[in-house]
Amino acid sequence: MSGAGGITTARQDIAAGDIPVDTSRLPAREAAESELSKPMYHENDPNVVQRALNQFWDWVAGVFDAAAGAAPGGPAGLAVLVVIVVGLAAALWWRLGTPQRSSRSVDALFDSTGPRSAAQHRAAAEAHAAALRWNEAVQERMRAIVRSLEERALLDPRPGRTADEAAAEAGRTLPEHTARLRAAARSFDDVTYGGRTADQSGYLSLRTLDLELDEAKPLLPGTSRGATG
Repeated sequence: MSGAGGITTARQDIAAGDIPVDTSRLPAREAAESELSKPMYHENDPNVVQRALNQFWDWVAGVFDAAAGAAPGGPAGLAVLVVIVVGLAAALWWRLGTPQRSSRSVDALFDSTGPRSAAQHRAAAEAHAAALRWNEAVQERMRAIVRSLEERALLDPRPGRTADEAAAEAGRTLPEHTARLRAAARSFDDVTYGGRTADQSGYLSLRTLDLELDEAKPLLPGTSRGATG
């Protein structure tokens, strides 16, 4: 076959419209995106929540990686710092108790279920003690102590009074019991707001104080301590 013959054949093909197809980049990309957007390609994709969680954990990992790079000793140094922070937080929680005391109304000695007599609080305390519910028994016995002092006019009835305030005020008229009143108030606060757990001995201590206060003679204004007996 001569060269002239090949050229003639190529020209005939072009004349007949057999031009090679050359698709541009933009239509090709759009066609690919349209194809890949079909649901059949996304049946196993993670949902919105999973994607959000994945992004969050990626962010956490990035933070720890950055901290490990900045901490002395790398990852080992970061682990030591984390242990120290956790230890400090645990020590503060143990020392201060659960932070639940946000307002004076929360600190109030008596709840909002309505006034009850000292005898009613004592009966409730004994019922809790019989059921070994020492926290509730301590709370009710402290309320019985304060209500008894109010009924004897040694304390003015005052809504919203805290156990600490009641102990301080009662100590002025019953000075020989000041320290034990303050200890009783601390016991009440510990089990009510501090997340502590009472026991039988703690309850019996408050019970004994309640009985002794019921027989105690107050220090009247203008009377010296030596004059009481």
